[in-house]
Amino acid sequence: MTNSSSLASHDILTKRFSGRVQFAHHFLPCPKIRHVLFDFDGTLSLIREGWPEVMLPMFEEMLPPTSGDEPAGVRAMLLDDIMTLNGRQTIFQMMKFAERVAERGGVPLHPLEYKHEYLRRLEVRIQSRVNRLSGDAANPVEFLLYGSIALLDGLVARGWSLYLGSGTDEPNVKHEAELLGLDGYFGEHIYGAQDDYKSFSKKQVIERILRENQVDGDRLMVIGDGYVEIEDGKNVGGLAVAVASDEANNGAGRFDEWKRKRLLGVGADIVIPDYRDAAVLLDVIEGK
Repeated sequence: MTNSSSLASHDILTKRFSGRVQFAHHFLPCPKIRHVLFDFDGTLSLIREGWPEVMLPMFEEMLPPTSGDEPAGVRAMLLDDIMTLNGRQTIFQMMKFAERVAERGGVPLHPLEYKHEYLRRLEVRIQSRVNRLSGDAANPVEFLLYGSIALLDGLVARGWSLYLGSGTDEPNVKHEAELLGLDGYFGEHIYGAQDDYKSFSKKQVIERILRENQVDGDRLMVIGDGYVEIEDGKNVGGLAVAVASDEANNGAGRFDEWKRKRLLGVGADIVIPDYRDAAVLLDVIEGK
């Protein structure tokens, strides 16, 4: 298919969606898909919405100053470090921050110490959300990205196998998935960060899915809002759906522009802000 005919075809597909969508020029339907790997935070769960607003101030507070610092420039540098590593285990953001401290002549703490302090601060932010869900004071849909259940139900109806992989610590992922009523969709296939960070990565989860099911990458779809899962999925020949979700305005249907540009840049096939067009999305992916 030539580039011009591809663009024309994508324009036709776009008109089938009621909400926003963007197709990369290389997108082609993938009717062989039978396995789907989801990221968790920002892709399905909004329990941890606002986590960068916890991590970034902590880094600004702990970063040694240097002459010539401009607050806006330092903030932009740190935010780029944080979001570039979004999708990997939290420890990698802490390792990068430790490097920044050392670059400025400081003596960094062990990355685990930074991680523990970040998680302590994040816990303060999200505890009321967890408490409300635990006590049935909140409807889980309040903390699910718009349209998540419709998408998951559509995947289950097709008989596709679902997997959940997160850079958040595994016990937390499993607990929060249960609070949101997602555990039934994923069963035993919920994976998260480990104390030994080398023992877990989304790349390892993808390799495991392909190996245990004895399939090639064209049977895999990856859905996420971090560059890591998008890049890892594309590297094995899978289809990558990027969720450039505006988490703070769930249901508004707007793109987070930083995510949209970044995820297209690492090879995403389709970019959506949420799952309001779940049925159309799955039909388009299958080539219907």
